[in-house]
Amino acid sequence: MSDLKYTQEHEWLRREADGSVTLGITDYAQEQLGDIVFVELPAVGVHLDADTNFVVIESVKAVGEVKLTVGGTVLAVNERLADAPELVNGSPEGDGWLLRVQLDDAALLDKLMDGNAYHAFVQEL
Repeated sequence: MSDLKYTQEHEWLRREADGSVTLGITDYAQEQLGDIVFVELPAVGVHLDADTNFVVIESVKAVGEVKLTVGGTVLAVNERLADAPELVNGSPEGDGWLLRVQLDDAALLDKLMDGNAYHAFVQEL
């Protein structure tokens, strides 16, 4: 998990070998949402500006939006979530990933929290 970066909005981001970034929500976020029943993802090819709500996640408790902290173009979405949104609950940092993007500025990843900093952040909540 050391290769993951985290935001204060409880998203994780992982730089891939090709320079793209895969992202999703953290285990903490999925616990707060409860049982996820629907995930709405953006279209591949769409450009998302930083601080744009890009995913809608509906759970039995609430409807939440996931905000992209850094801007980029959507390269792929996790199509398995259309039929199995519960993957986000079962494996939020694995099979429950949301999308892969090509960042406008990959250097912004260096400003995000590492695993230790995120863990400390969650402990303070």
